[in-house]
Amino acid sequence: MAQGTGSINSDCKDWEWSADAGERARLLQSPSVETVPKSGESQGNGPGATSALGAVFIVVNAALGAGLLNFPAAFSMAGGVAAGIALQMCMLIFIIGGLVILAYCSQASNERTYQEVVWAVCGKVPGVLCEVAIAVYTFGTCIAFLIIIGDQEDKIIAALVTEPEEAGSSRWYTDRKFTISITAFLLILPLSIPKEIGFQKYASSLSVIGTWYVTAVIIIKYIWPDKELVPVEIPTSPSTWTAVFNAVPTICFGFQCHVSSVPVFNSMKQPEVKTWGAVVTAAMVIALFVYTGTGVCGFLTFGAGVEQDVLLSYPSNDIPVALARAFIILCVLTSYPILHFCGRAVLEGLWLRYTGVTVEEDVVRERRRRLLQTITWFLLTLLLALFIPDIGKVISVIGGLAACFIFVFPGLCLIQAKLSEIQETRAISWWAQVSYGVFMVTLGAFIFGQTTANAIFVDLTA
Repeated sequence: MAQGTGSINSDCKDWEWSADAGERARLLQSPSVETVPKSGESQGNGPGATSALGAVFIVVNAALGAGLLNFPAAFSMAGGVAAGIALQMCMLIFIIGGLVILAYCSQASNERTYQEVVWAVCGKVPGVLCEVAIAVYTFGTCIAFLIIIGDQEDKIIAALVTEPEEAGSSRWYTDRKFTISITAFLLILPLSIPKEIGFQKYASSLSVIGTWYVTAVIIIKYIWPDKELVPVEIPTSPSTWTAVFNAVPTICFGFQCHVSSVPVFNSMKQPEVKTWGAVVTAAMVIALFVYTGTGVCGFLTFGAGVEQDVLLSYPSNDIPVALARAFIILCVLTSYPILHFCGRAVLEGLWLRYTGVTVEEDVVRERRRRLLQTITWFLLTLLLALFIPDIGKVISVIGGLAACFIFVFPGLCLIQAKLSEIQETRAISWWAQVSYGVFMVTLGAFIFGQTTANAIFVDLTA
């Protein structure tokens, strides 16, 4: 993208509500990303310590996660393997494009986090909407994580508790609500309270290993299925053309790594858009193989009857699958505090902007407010997780928000960045990039509206 001479939202009025942006940008750095702090606008984005190969690993880590459990069901909703793969390939073009646009706008605005790029490039209103969307998205993802914990613990307990029970009776310690609550209070809440989460960076590598293990188990179980597995119906085409869009929230949720991509880009030794394009292309291809392998093999194993959480479709006493469940629980236990940290930091930024108080002036009350925010966030997500037993219902809602991060905000940033360029004549490439931005915004708005409406009127009211 050719960068013209000009400034992006350089009017001082656009920055009145962003005096403390630098500190909040630091709060939202990924715990596994190290960057050189900005020392001034004249210096631009200084080089970081992450190599291109390391950046590929971090982006893959950000993209892969517990969302892969829903991919076999997404292939079923899309109408089969061909439709599911075709939908992924089409969306991957825009997913990679959005990541490149964010890097381009990060360089142009000299900002280091997703929401600060949107603030700098698009202005106050889109910036606030972006921060609210991040808070809601992370909140919904935390709910999904707690539901996943309950799903896996149900199966693990069913394998361990083998004694016959009287009809209609159940042990109190095997109750799903109890197991989710005790795990959350003992493990998740203590990890969510600290102000910094740098200690979590070592657990991320183990989470990636767990994700790959889950994919390997699902593929192996398809190649060498259990003898007691009965043949199932395998849909080969969608029931209606609109049914394909039912898989979009899962794909958006799975590939959404855009919010954490800007800090990763700025952490690179050579933060160049061209190099970044190669990095995200390699990372998304890796993620595509993992998600496709999980989705195709899980779908072909169980067909139209596959559960929203594919691991629930396997027997409780299957030892390799039980180990996969343990890995997923570990992945979620380490991911919840990180997602909560990001959401809490955004809420803290909104609060500081609204009150006009700087971080230095508000140190005394920060700890009290952090504890209140953490406990409130934790209790609300736990309460909702206890009464929403289906991960698919949550993903159908937050998948629409993921589409905004992938399509809408990058598209708006590209449009505004190109409009801010001062050029005597508009080249064909300029018009092409603006048109691409408009198309991304339109497509993202359509996906968000369609998936959100479907989630409200179909999934949540069912």
